[in-house]
Amino acid sequence: MTRDAVYLFHPNSLNYVFHKDHPFDQRRITLTRDLLRTAGAFPTPAEILPVEDRLDEELLHAVHIPEYVERVKALSEPLPDDRAVSDAQKYGLDSEDTPFFPGMHQSAEIIAAASVEAARLVMDGEARHAVNLAGGLHHAMPQRGSGFCVYNDASIAISFIRKHYGARVLYVDTDVHHGDGVEMSFYSDPGVYTYSIHETGKYLFPGTGLVEQRGEGEGFGCTVNLPMEPYTEDDSWLECFGSVLDDVLSKAKPDIIISQHGCDAHALDPLAHVHCSMRIYREMPKMLHEAAHRYCGGRWVALGGGGYDIWRVVPRAWALLWMEMTGNPLLKRLDADPHLRLPQEWLDRWTPESPEELPETWLDDTSLWTPMPRRAEIEAKNRQAAELASMYLR
Repeated sequence: MTRDAVYLFHPNSLNYVFHKDHPFDQRRITLTRDLLRTAGAFPTPAEILPVEDRLDEELLHAVHIPEYVERVKALSEPLPDDRAVSDAQKYGLDSEDTPFFPGMHQSAEIIAAASVEAARLVMDGEARHAVNLAGGLHHAMPQRGSGFCVYNDASIAISFIRKHYGARVLYVDTDVHHGDGVEMSFYSDPGVYTYSIHETGKYLFPGTGLVEQRGEGEGFGCTVNLPMEPYTEDDSWLECFGSVLDDVLSKAKPDIIISQHGCDAHALDPLAHVHCSMRIYREMPKMLHEAAHRYCGGRWVALGGGGYDIWRVVPRAWALLWMEMTGNPLLKRLDADPHLRLPQEWLDRWTPESPEELPETWLDDTSLWTPMPRRAEIEAKNRQAAELASMYLR
């Protein structure tokens, strides 16, 4: 029996914590799960699937060099030896963004294992859709950690699909930061299209993701980048994302879509400069869901990613993603009433803990927001980038 959607979770993924003041805060997963529960949309026992405690090391080595994996393991000890500590910077694990921490290998391995299992379930036909909200660690490179990411679970899952099924993959990255690690993993693979929409790297980490970065060798033309201007708003973001997505789908003809759902393009996110509302996190999953059924027989794996306003943004965005995946009837009510309120039980439980005033509705009332200056100029630049990205695909 094929399930419509499954939710992958392992409690050790919550231990992927650099330190208590780090912006990557896994409490967002707990907040999301509680929002789904109080909304009556939490996965049923048949939809929540366990994850193995270990990942086949061969899968790790398909993306990350063995030397790097060994250093991650060594730095995961409660008291790593002096050699490991002295090597940490070389492997990107002694930076302000990505410092090593006890248990790092184990929790990062579990996250990758969940993404691989999500891919297997979908490719084997046991589920049409699967989600791993702890995943989407898209900056990790073969030889180093980067941007809060130790193991690149998205790349590992895609590599698994390519090796075991020979399927064509479309990876769609909606994080406000360029999906550089996944792009580089498959930069010359014509069987993997990567499509990343992000704030331009002129002003934001990792500083890459130009439209002109298109892949190399046999994979030339399979890398698609759509850099957006700072202070981009909903209409421009969605117009550009949707138009290029249609062209990517037509060219890629994927057997499966793997999507990364970082929700840091929201105006409240503290680490970027894009000015979108919760509306894009209602609409983008809807577009991807429709695309999966139109092109891939429904095969769709969704991963988490960035998102650093863990109270006001991430729970709503990721709850909307799961509800879209499962066709939850609450979405019809939300589409009819954009002022639909969040569950009072959730608000009552988390308001005392939140340092910010929690929103009371699923979507944002943008009529209360200060209009962005230079809107026409921003929209024109974004449209130009989208037209160029689409032109390269034809």
